[in-house]
Amino acid sequence: MQFDNFRSTADYQAIDAAHHWHPFTDMKALNAKGSRVIVRARGVWLEDSDGNRILDGMSGLWNVAVGYGRQEIVDAVARQLETLPYYNTFFQCTHPAVAEFAEALCAVAPEHMNRVFFAGSGSEANDTVFRLARIYWDLKGKPGKKHFIARRNGYHGSTVVGASLGGMGAMHGQSGLPIEGISHIAQPYWFGEGRPRGLSPDEFGLEAARALEAEIDRIGADNVAAFIGEPIQGAGGVVIPPATYWPEVQRICRERDILLVADEVICGFGRTGNWFGSETFGIEPDFMSIAKGMTSGYIPAGGVFLSDRVTDVLATAGEIFHGYTYSGHPAACAAGLANLAIMHRENLVPQVAETTGPALQARWATLADHPLVGETRMTGLIGALELVADKATGTRFSAEADVGSRCRDLAVKNGLVMRAVGDSLVIAPPLVITESECDELVKRARRTLDELAAELRAA
Repeated sequence: MQFDNFRSTADYQAIDAAHHWHPFTDMKALNAKGSRVIVRARGVWLEDSDGNRILDGMSGLWNVAVGYGRQEIVDAVARQLETLPYYNTFFQCTHPAVAEFAEALCAVAPEHMNRVFFAGSGSEANDTVFRLARIYWDLKGKPGKKHFIARRNGYHGSTVVGASLGGMGAMHGQSGLPIEGISHIAQPYWFGEGRPRGLSPDEFGLEAARALEAEIDRIGADNVAAFIGEPIQGAGGVVIPPATYWPEVQRICRERDILLVADEVICGFGRTGNWFGSETFGIEPDFMSIAKGMTSGYIPAGGVFLSDRVTDVLATAGEIFHGYTYSGHPAACAAGLANLAIMHRENLVPQVAETTGPALQARWATLADHPLVGETRMTGLIGALELVADKATGTRFSAEADVGSRCRDLAVKNGLVMRAVGDSLVIAPPLVITESECDELVKRARRTLDELAAELRAA
């Protein structure tokens, strides 16, 4: 297929290899293989420079909630750029788009959250939480409360603070992280850590939560500012905690006077069947970091919801010396307002809870009968399956077999984007996916598993 004004695939691959350094990429391996060139997209479908249609089972990078090609968002951004392309929110200034977007965001936030601080990404949002939580405790007369507790295998961004809060060993190993004042506890990963020991999900959920209590006791509650966690760990492999986990974490934080931070960058804006994952798991955090779905990725944006408890204290500080050039960028706010309008008009959050979420969950669960699948799991429209060498025992493949990456690559060949996290294959399709597209997604996933099984038998 020919594309007007596009160069050839080979040309783009050569330019990319010569000048573009990709995030989270082995550049030597990628340049030897050649980048996949995505040229256009609509709905849940991508199209590459060779004319292949690919079902985007990952919503871009967890973020294209309302799907590709939404002209309403494009038009809203264009109008804003024509009227006020940029002005900052420093110097006692605001603008209509940021004021209206803040109002619209707080209208869907939990009732105890009525202020939002704008950033440019989820990483910046979590850097903001790190600073504001420490300032909060200074103002409360408890300056010793500086320490953050997070989870192994959690992900909170790739800035120095974000990567330190995250519990990704590979990230820490390359850059001497985490920084001081951050420690990590076990994740609530029942399939990987509770099931092998014969614990029920509920038993394991309580055990994983009480690791927080033990870490607070080790450090001393007077030294701990906050606990941060994703309601569902996304980049860590879609780790969906047992039902007992989050209520116990909240109890511990409240009893020990520790701030509770929910990183909603992936789970927010309908992904779990509620506006926020915190609502899905029944908790009331003090901070919620947001990004991704707040603009459906059309323009970069991030932010932090602040609870009334927090803002009442921060308001006593006078000037707080923190902010970003692009906090509340007019075009990003216009994109976000149009995005939220689509979500409301099309009832996307109830649709995920009542229609497409249950539909995809039921179809995804059918993959559990495959010889290579040890478990399937899903909440709302975020899910995973576990690849195993022995279904009966749950024995994993060796790391050298690299079956997760092989499965991911076969999936793309079959016209489906899934993400490999070790030997977990994860999906989070756009919230606008239809039931027939759910059928197609699972059909392509099964074909991929069959081809991987054939490859492994041949080897």
